[in-house]
Amino acid sequence: MAAPQESAPQPQAGPPRTVRRPELDVIRLVVVIGLVFFHAALVFDTRDDYYVKNATTTEATTWIAGLCVVWAMPALFLIAGLGSWHSIRSRGAGGFARERLLRLGVPLVVATLTILPLPQWLRLKAADPGYDESYPRFLLRFFDVHLSLTDLPFVVRGEYFESGHLWFVVLLLAFSLILAPLVAWLPADRVARARDAAAGAMARRGVVLLPALPLAVIGALLGMEESFAGWSRWAYLLFFLYGFALAADDRFRVAMRRDAVPAAIAGVALFAAAGVALDTAGGDPFTDLTLPAAVARVLFATAGWCWLVAILGLLDRPRPVVPRASDGPRVYAYLGLAALPLYVLHQPIVVAMAYVVVQWQIPAPLKYVAIVAASFAIMFAVYEFGVRRTRPTRLLFGVRD
Repeated sequence: MAAPQESAPQPQAGPPRTVRRPELDVIRLVVVIGLVFFHAALVFDTRDDYYVKNATTTEATTWIAGLCVVWAMPALFLIAGLGSWHSIRSRGAGGFARERLLRLGVPLVVATLTILPLPQWLRLKAADPGYDESYPRFLLRFFDVHLSLTDLPFVVRGEYFESGHLWFVVLLLAFSLILAPLVAWLPADRVARARDAAAGAMARRGVVLLPALPLAVIGALLGMEESFAGWSRWAYLLFFLYGFALAADDRFRVAMRRDAVPAAIAGVALFAAAGVALDTAGGDPFTDLTLPAAVARVLFATAGWCWLVAILGLLDRPRPVVPRASDGPRVYAYLGLAALPLYVLHQPIVVAMAYVVVQWQIPAPLKYVAIVAASFAIMFAVYEFGVRRTRPTRLLFGVRD
């Protein structure tokens, strides 16, 4: 989740200079902070099987959720890929793998052993008022696990065990550990030639939209995984690799800026068509191999790539130089370091707040506001006083010193 470093706006062939791209930090923070609003909304969603549900629900949140899932998590993987290119360039493949194991693997283990079981326990309590099993006793069942290779890269299985919202960290760590030996093994000269040819093709309008085609194939053949925010895990691998490739040459970035507006128009149209197609495909449109379901997934996957091109291209604009430090940059830097810990912390806190608030006799909109407000207050309090202030706790939650 480290903020990637990327090139200056000037187009050039070959490796770009390392210059901060603040819009990537903004996208990453918007997604992480937005997940609190998103997961709180699922408490009131009719279709989603969230841990805690309000007594009255609505389908309106389904379309709102769709507006988020079509681009948000893909953006995180793509930005992580961009950052990985610069990390490997400075550390080497081995150093990159070690850094990823430390910054992602350690928080993954810590969170799994401490806060990850809480939503599952609250699910059982919310579903059955007579359920009175204590949390310590539930932990024995949660960690009654075995190893299995049937759902790679999720190798730990159990009746109650889950990766929960940490699926993102699991996938990002796995993708990073796939990338490191791949980079070390591939001949550098062949990679450079392939990169130069691909970047050169970007001079033609619309070529930057072609990476949507492999995503569409994955969507059509492998389906969409609801547990992973509506995308196949292997589509996320492509987004990660796309980010890694895009960081290597400024011409990719120039093409995104140039084609951002038509990509935005296409993305909105395709998303609307995908929504209608998914709603009318019948059966399970996420996994069925019927023609209507496959077409719906193709439309969704293509829309997702168009949205990313539009967002990255529209936000990548020259900015005036700030002559002096201000409160804004300090807050911005604070949030940048907090992104990964806040991601790790957010869902158990949202579920705990929802478990309490849905029992209140107040209108649903007020319940939603209460869940969001309380979740943010607790998240930042835990981060500020339980994570940020000591080096050992920063290490345990992946905060870069």
